[in-house]
Amino acid sequence: MDSGGPRPDTSAEDLLIAVEHLVRHMRRSATAGGLSVAASSALGRVVREGPQRLTELARAENATQPNMTQLVTRMERAGLVRRTADRTDGRGVLVEATETGLEVFRRRRAERSEALGLLLDRMPEEERAAVRTALPALTRAIEEEGAH
Repeated sequence: MDSGGPRPDTSAEDLLIAVEHLVRHMRRSATAGGLSVAASSALGRVVREGPQRLTELARAENATQPNMTQLVTRMERAGLVRRTADRTDGRGVLVEATETGLEVFRRRRAERSEALGLLLDRMPEEERAAVRTALPALTRAIEEEGAH
């Protein structure tokens, strides 16, 4: 009989499946602004990292420059981002979040945070503690991997 707790033989593939389920759940939980996954990701990057050139944003989001240009144009029309001149290079254009974009980002983050909190609330304390330890550890490992 499965107790529902962690199994000592959990493989990397099992963990990957769990992470994929979590990501899908978090994406479904954030509805503010009615954004696509791509728009939500790009907006989040611009809010967290600050104004970016289209080429940098496309590279970071693993998109082609034409696709990112179309996405930014749609987001601009929705009032979420604006294009501004790059003060360090007069030929360059930066994409930055507007106040509306910041508010949508904050609402979406709050929705995801609430959804995660509800999941955690339904877990036994031992599992909650494990998640609170494991997820920051995974974040550190990812950040260290990116530094190499």
